[in-house]
Amino acid sequence: MASWNPWHGCHKISSGCQHCYVYRRDKEFGKDSDLVTKNSTYDLPIRKNKNGEYKLKPEADYVYTCFTSDFFLEDADLWRNELWQIIKIRSDLKFLFITKRIHRFYDCIPADWGTGYDNVTICCTVENQDRANYRLPLFMAAPIKHKKIACEPLLEKVDLRAYLDNTIENVVAGGESGLEARVCDYSWILDLRQQCQEAKVGFYFKQTGAKFIKDGKLYRVKRKDQHPQAAKAKINLYY
Repeated sequence: MASWNPWHGCHKISSGCQHCYVYRRDKEFGKDSDLVTKNSTYDLPIRKNKNGEYKLKPEADYVYTCFTSDFFLEDADLWRNELWQIIKIRSDLKFLFITKRIHRFYDCIPADWGTGYDNVTICCTVENQDRANYRLPLFMAAPIKHKKIACEPLLEKVDLRAYLDNTIENVVAGGESGLEARVCDYSWILDLRQQCQEAKVGFYFKQTGAKFIKDGKLYRVKRKDQHPQAAKAKINLYY
């Protein structure tokens, strides 16, 4: 797994999993997440070693892109075309980014996008039914070769049946982390899994979140245990 963060920062106007993660990670490094800045590693995928070989090698997994921000962030419009060129040059790598700004899709894609780049996967986030009903019709209509949906943080029971077809490769679900985390109910997770099973779409339970309800009981889960506890459920689906 490789992580590529060409810029950092996010606006407080939108809430959700990336918002919490961005502020937490930037705080660790003494950065202000309200300021969107280009990182010193923006050209990481095309950097070479002394032998003229790319430092970032192809792997089976993705290059997780802009995971401390949003690739479609308005403040990064000035730099995005340069990033698309890097992604195009490194056609041997598989890039994945998550966005809650799918409404900006046509403003952010390169001129030669066509039906999509083969090596780019876009994951659209939806945290509740309202955002699912707004973002997913836009997402489904967009020309993207590889699509995933992230219900993270999952804040209520969400019905995705209208959007689960053979263009969706995977659904990721999980609770919210942080001191001010909202609750996630295991019954919502299981319901999403059932929807994916019916549609034969892959499903991945990523993390419990900090406040996790199971069988009506609220559990407060430490950050280090949130991913392992989700894995112990053994409810992931692979097709």
